Order: sequence, then structure tokens, then C-alpha cells
Amino acid sequence: MFKGTATAIITPFKDDGSIDEASLRKLVDFQEENGVTTIVPVGSTGESATLTHEEHIRVIEIVVDQAKKAKILAGAGSNSTAEAIKLSKASADLGVDGILSISPYYIKPTQEGIYQHYKAISEAIDVPLIPYNVPGRTGSNMTAETTLRLAKLPNIIGIKEASGNMSQVQKILADKPKNFEVLCGDDGLAFPMIALGASGVISVAGNCCPRSMSQMVNLCLKEKFIDASALHYKMMPLFTHLFIESNPIPIKYVMKRLGYGNGKP
Repeated sequence: MFKGTATAIITPFKDDGSIDEASLRKLVDFQEENGVTTIVPVGSTGESATLTHEEHIRVIEIVVDQAKKAKILAGAGSNSTAEAIKLSKASADLGVDGILSISPYYIKPTQEGIYQHYKAISEAIDVPLIPYNVPGRTGSNMTAETTLRLAKLPNIIGIKEASGNMSQVQKILADKPKNFEVLCGDDGLAFPMIALGASGVISVAGNCCPRSMSQMVNLCLKEKFIDASALHYKMMPLFTHLFIESNPIPIKYVMKRLGYGNGKP
């Protein structure tokens, strides 16, 4: 459903701290014009953790309204199960195609706790749900075994995997149900993960170079690995530089230089 290139878009702001709606709409157009198949508003790159509830919903509302052909996978996670359900329901009511939900952060839940968190969300909503494993941000890893257990739930259709653990990724890819989508959450690992069987990437670099990311992913999916690797290595310096500080600080600076927002998180 979300196969291909998704961009975790920034949330551009004006100097007064309000959402820069014109820049956000322009960014959605830029993504669609350059081959991105899914747009992900209010993920980590979109500063979901620091937006107010009203701002969070407004960003999704703008993106849904502006998008003409891309699917919308809305960030709606929280370390509170009740809050995650509330955000997910509100996002679904706006017409998104799916929900991306980060694993509970800071509280370091057990694997059973992670499973029950996602089970509760999946039972509360009617749209597809994709858990997001990023232990570098959350402080806890969702194991391959937990991911595969979640894959058995009806509307959990995939995983955004950003653990950086390729052994874990390969375990998921080897044992997952046929239609369960594994989406790479690390630009630098998109090429090897797709080559191993992942369905696509949720990209930070796609904000500024959506065409190159889309081309690389499409080449990988067509198993044209030599051509894909050339693009991968060409973009590697960018992937590295976008994480010289905590995301989204570098990408927001880049996007400011390109005319999207004031560059401030």
C-alpha cells in the first residue's frame, strides 16, 4: 500500500512560530511533482513531539487538502496509548490513508507492553496502522519477534524499521507475512534494505531531493541494483550531513535555503 518513496516532511514555520501554510502546501506540491508516492506529515521530522494537538491536526488537514495523488501516512504516535488513539482517530477523520505510530518513548515498555499498545490502537481505528521502531529516539527496541507478532493483527500492515540492526531487519523480512510492508526509516540503509526485500523508504532527504530518492528506490524495486547503488553513493554525503545535528535541525536549514519556512525547529 505504501510501497515506494515516502517523505517525512518538515513542518515549516513563520518567524512568529505559527505554521507556514503556504510553504507547507508548496512542499506537498514539490513532493508530488518529483515522484514521491506517500507523504508523511507530523512524524519525527515534522516535529510531532513539540506541536500542540491543534497544530498537529492542522498540519494533517492542510496536507490532506493539498495532496492530489500521493497517499497520506499521518504521524499520530504517543507514549500514551489513549493519546495515540485520540490522534489516530482525529487523523482518520480527516481522510488519511494510514497512521504511522512511534513506539512508546521514554517509559521503556516491555515487549508485551509495546504489543498491547499497538493492539489497542489497531482495535480503535479502521485505517491501516504502521508501527515505527526507532530505538535511538525512544530508548527501547521493538524486537523482530514483537514486530512479527503485530503483523498478525488485521490492520497492522507494515513496520517503519529504523533500528539500524540489519540482522533484526533480515529476520523480519524472512519471516513476515507476504503482504506485510517493511519500510526503511534510515536514508543510508534504504538501498541495502530494499535489495533484501523491503518495500520502500520513509525519507528525510526526500524533503530536499525527492526526485533522486524516488529514482533510487524505483531502481531498487526493479532490481537494477548497479544503477541504484550509483545514486545511493552519490547521495551518501547528504545522508551523513543531514544528521550532523539532531533531526530535523539540518534538514530545516536546508529547506529554509530552498524557500520553505524560516528554518527554525
